[in-house]
This record gives sequence, C-alpha cells and structure tokens, in this order.
Amino acid sequence: MTFKVQTLSFSTKTSLKISKGDISRWCVDRSSDAIVSPTNEILLLGGFTAAAIHEAAGPDLQKACYQIPEAQPRVRCPPGEARITPGFKLPVSHVIHTVGPVFNFHCNPEDILRSAYKNCLSVGKANNIQYIAFPAISCGVSQYPPDEAATIAISTVKEFANDFKEVHFILFTDDIYNVWLKKAKELLQG
Repeated sequence: MTFKVQTLSFSTKTSLKISKGDISRWCVDRSSDAIVSPTNEILLLGGFTAAAIHEAAGPDLQKACYQIPEAQPRVRCPPGEARITPGFKLPVSHVIHTVGPVFNFHCNPEDILRSAYKNCLSVGKANNIQYIAFPAISCGVSQYPPDEAATIAISTVKEFANDFKEVHFILFTDDIYNVWLKKAKELLQG
C-alpha cells in the first residue's frame, strides 16, 4: 500500500509523519515498531480500525487480549490506559491497545484522550518501541470532533515522544488526514 506522507519534526531526534492509509499495513522494521489499536474496555473488537487490525493479525491477537488480566470485572483496559500484545501476523512487532473516550458520554473526554496518547507512548517506551503509529483515537464511532482530537493528539505526542525515532499518525480518510496535517503545521511550525 502506498501511503501519502508528510514529515515534520518534534525535535532533532524525533520525526512526526502524517499519512493517509491503512494502519494495519504499516511497518518500519518489524522489531521495534508498534501500531495503536483503539478498542473497548474488554479488548473485544471495537470500531473499524480495531476490526481491521484484528483481521490482519489473525485470531492469536484476540486470544492474547483475553490473556490480559482484568483491572476490574469486565475491564481489561480502563479508558485512557494502554496494554500491549505481540503483532502476530501484522507486519509490526507489537500492538498497543488503548481505550479513548466516547465524546458525549465520558466526563472530561479531553483528559481521557490525552491519557490514552500519553500511556501508549509510556507502554511503547517500556517495551523498547522506537517507531509508533497512531490512528485518530475516538474520532470514529466515539464521535470526538477531529479538530479538537488532533490538537490533543499532536500536543500530547510532542510533549512525551522524545524517546522515539518516529511517531506516525496513519489516518484513513482524506478529511481526517487534512485536519491532522493542518493542526500539526499550526502547532509545530508556528
């Protein structure tokens, strides 16, 4: 798959790459790369992005999700937190699962969204991930406004991504891609 890519920088050490494409087909080196899967609290198949990731990874990914201990009854990953599994049949080494907010349901959805991005980076760092790719967390069925979500995503990643070589946003639609690119240029280039 060909990705439409725009490259910006957070620092001399960390690049930001914004792409339009299918996150389930993205990879860098298959050893220190991870994609983020937006999911639900019980780590079952979530929306479109999670379903595409699970389909590409094969059934072992869902089995691995079931092996993650429950934090409380029927909750393996509370909103704003992150968990990691191997990538199985995906072209990446790992999948980081996170639960973003449902925009008109959760109190303080911006705090939960910020925590989701921050905790994905923390889990990645703890597992020696150098390249990480995010979708637009909560912008699908969870109805987070893309402009607000992009501001939170990019500013959070900018603040906490110093230990990564590259941070990617892989966005499925032209509309979301354009919002993310515009917001990244505003936040990173003044």
